[in-house]
Amino acid sequence: MGSLRPRFNRPILLGIFFILPLFLAKGQTYGSASHTITVTVSTITNVTVTGGAVSFTITGANAVAGQNTMSATNQATSLQWGINSSTKKVTVQTNLTTQLFALKLVALNPTVGTAASQVTITHTAQDFLTNLGRSTGSCTLQYTAVALASQGTGTDSHTITFTIATQ
Repeated sequence: MGSLRPRFNRPILLGIFFILPLFLAKGQTYGSASHTITVTVSTITNVTVTGGAVSFTITGANAVAGQNTMSATNQATSLQWGINSSTKKVTVQTNLTTQLFALKLVALNPTVGTAASQVTITHTAQDFLTNLGRSTGSCTLQYTAVALASQGTGTDSHTITFTIATQ
């Protein structure tokens, strides 16, 4: 005589206990959380001069007999900028209020914007590069020191400042 105890199929029971809850849980939410993230980008107007100090010595090698003008040129430095706002310009000026000799500057091969023609640097800020919108760029700085034989000898020591300004 057999046992009156009912027989259960183990694989079916396992399926009921382990797989059925997965189907029942589908679409249910057990909790959630959220928060706000804000990203703010400020106005960026960076300008950098690379290449170090520039020094000119005007000697007899820079002079032509019978001509008053003597000059020397240097292209060893460059200007780099980064702007993320509306159209800007770069101005240039010296800290010297009174100069013995002229110092001229031109931007060679600007990657962005419009270069002014050669600028004689003074104590008053002058436009150097214009039409610089949201961009990064660079140019080679070509300085030219100009002395007249009739001016005699002396030394000018400049601190040149490039400033990004609203156009």
